[in-house]
Amino acid sequence: MRVLRVSHSAVVDAWRERERLLRARGHDVRTLSARVWDEAGMPVQLVARPGEPVEGVATTGRHPALFLYDPRPLWRALGEPWDVIDVHEEPFALATAQVLLLRAVRARHTPYVLYSAQNLDKRLPLPFRVLQRWALRGAAGVSVCNRAAGDVVVRRGFPGRPQVIALGLDPTVFAPDPARRAPAVGAPIVVGYAGRLAPHKGVEVLLDAMAGQPALVLRIAGAGPDEGALRARVTDAGLTDRVAFIGALGVSQLAEFYRGLDVLAVPSLTTPGWVEQFGRVAVEAMACGIPVVASDSGALPEVVGGAGRLVPPGDAAALGVALVAVGADPQEWSRCREAGLVRAGQATWSAVADRYEDLYAVATHAPLVPPAAGSARPVEVVVVAYGAPDLLARALRSVADRPVTVVDNSSSPDVAEVCRAAGVRYLDPGRNRGFGAGVNVALADPLVPGADVLLLNPDAALEPGALDALSARLTADPTLASVGPWQVDEGGDQARVGWPFPSPWGSWRVALGFGRTVDRVDYAIGSVLLLRAEALAQVGGFDEEFFLYAEETDWAKRAALLGWRHTVATEATALHTGAGTSTDPDRRLVHFTAGLERYVRKHHGPVGWAITRSGEAAGAALRAAALPGPRSRAARSRLRLLLAGPVKRERAAR
Repeated sequence: MRVLRVSHSAVVDAWRERERLLRARGHDVRTLSARVWDEAGMPVQLVARPGEPVEGVATTGRHPALFLYDPRPLWRALGEPWDVIDVHEEPFALATAQVLLLRAVRARHTPYVLYSAQNLDKRLPLPFRVLQRWALRGAAGVSVCNRAAGDVVVRRGFPGRPQVIALGLDPTVFAPDPARRAPAVGAPIVVGYAGRLAPHKGVEVLLDAMAGQPALVLRIAGAGPDEGALRARVTDAGLTDRVAFIGALGVSQLAEFYRGLDVLAVPSLTTPGWVEQFGRVAVEAMACGIPVVASDSGALPEVVGGAGRLVPPGDAAALGVALVAVGADPQEWSRCREAGLVRAGQATWSAVADRYEDLYAVATHAPLVPPAAGSARPVEVVVVAYGAPDLLARALRSVADRPVTVVDNSSSPDVAEVCRAAGVRYLDPGRNRGFGAGVNVALADPLVPGADVLLLNPDAALEPGALDALSARLTADPTLASVGPWQVDEGGDQARVGWPFPSPWGSWRVALGFGRTVDRVDYAIGSVLLLRAEALAQVGGFDEEFFLYAEETDWAKRAALLGWRHTVATEATALHTGAGTSTDPDRRLVHFTAGLERYVRKHHGPVGWAITRSGEAAGAALRAAALPGPRSRAARSRLRLLLAGPVKRERAAR
C-alpha cells in the first residue's frame, strides 16, 4: 500500500517509528513534516535518518490549528499515485483545509484519513466550524487517541467509526528493571511527576498532597511557566527536604527517571479550555514497571483505569491517600505493576502500526478476509424481536441453516422459548432501546467475527435461495455496502424496497405530486437487508438516537459518504408482513416521522429540517383537503404531528 502522510509533529524522530515499521512490513510510506516545530517549548529541527523518505516543509505560523505549509511540496507529492492520504492534523486546522483543497485538484479520488485528539466538544468559531465539518464528512477514516475525541468527531460530522489508537512508545527505551521489587514497608515512598509545569497539570495539588503525607518524597521532572511559583510554594510549605526539581529530561533520561520511582503521579485538572487528551507519561511509566496514580480527568481513565489508581481532579487529600496506598502495600504495588505492563504493551509502536495498517485497509475498502476461491462469504443473521413469537418462528425457519442471534427488546418468555426451540442465540438487553440499539447489541458480540450480517425483521421470511442470491450479489460487486431483496406481502403484492435518500427538496417534490417520478435507489429498507462486513467495519453500528425508523437510512447515508453503494437484488424475494409486530398505527406514525426529523437534522441541519417540515406539512394539508374519509383523517393527524414536532412528541411518548 502507498501512503502519503502529512504531519507537522513528525519532526520528532521517535514519532516516525510507526512509518518505519509500516515500511518494514512492505508498505510504501512517505512523510511530509515541518522543517522546524516547537515541541514542549523547544524548537525541534527535522533530521531524517539515512534513506528515510521524509521531507521537511517550510511552515508559516506556530499554532497547530493556525499554520500553513509551503504548498509546493504538497502539490508535487499529491500528484503521485497513492492508496491513501493520512493527514495527521486536527480536522479544524488550516493546514488540513490546505491539504484537502490541493487534494481536490490533484488526487480527488484518493481516500484520506484524519487525526484528532480534541476531547472537548467546543463550538468552534467560523470558519473553523465549517472547515471541520467539511473535512470530517469527506474522510474515509479518523484516528483518535481517546474515546471522547471519537465522540466529538462523530457529532461534528464524521460518518464512520473512529479508531482509537494510542500515541505510541518505544519498548526498548521504556522498559522495566527486571530486578525491581516493591518498596520496603516503612521506607520513604518516592513519587514522581513528569510534564509541563503549568496550572492545568495540577502540580500544586500534588504539593498539597505531599504536605499531608510525610511518608512521600517527590521528584519533579519538567519545565514551564509555573516553575518559579512552584519552587516558592515548596519553600513556603517547608518541603524543600522532600521535593526535588530535576528539570527537563531527554527520552533516555526520562526512562531512567521513571525506573527510579515507586509511583508516578499524574494530577491533571479539568479546565474549561483543556482536558488531558492521552497521558503519555502514564503509559511510559507503566511500560517501565512503575504504578500510576492519576486524576479521573479526560483520557486518563482509559489509560490508567484498572491498571492504577484514579482520584477526583483537584482532591489533594485523595491523591495523597492513593499514593501511600499503592507505595506502602507491596501486593497492591505488584498488582499495579503487572497490570500496567500489560496496558503499556497495547501502546508500543508495533501495536500502533498494527492499528494504522487496519485503518488504511478499512479506508480503502480492502477485504477483511480475502475469500478463498469458490467459497461463499460467511453470513450471520440478526433479528431484533418485539413479541409476535409465531411470526418469529416463521422467520427463524427461513434461515435455519445459518448462525442466528435474536435480540429480544420485549424480554418475552415466549420469544425466549421460540429461540430455544430453534437452537439460536437469545439476548435480552433488559429494555427496549429501539431497533438500532438492538442491532448494536448483536454486532458488539458477533457469533462469526468478520461475517456479513443479515438484518431480518421477525415479521419477514426469506424465500428459498434468497440469502444465497443476496450474498452472491455482494461477492460480485465489491462497491456494495448493502443489498436487499424484493418483498411481497401476504397477498402477493410487491412492496417498494429501494428509495432515494430523504432530502429537504425531495419532501417538496413529493408534496407537489412528483415523488413517483424519482425511482432512484439510494438505499434499501432494513426489514430484510444484508450488510457487508467491510462496510460495517468502516461505518460502525447504527445510531442509537433513532428509535424505530430511519436508522437504516442513516446507516446507508453514512456508508454512501464513505464511498459505498446500495442496491436491491430482484433475483431474491422475501415475504414481509408489514407492521406484524406493532398494532398501534398512531405510534408507528410518531416513530416514523421522528426518524425522518432526526435524519434530516443530522444530514441537512436545522434549516434543512425547516424546509423538509414545511414540505411535509404542505403535502399533508393537500391530502387532508383532497382525500376522502380515513385517508383525510390520517393526513390531518400527520399535519398536527409535524406542527407539534415529531421528536418532541416521541420523547414525550417514550
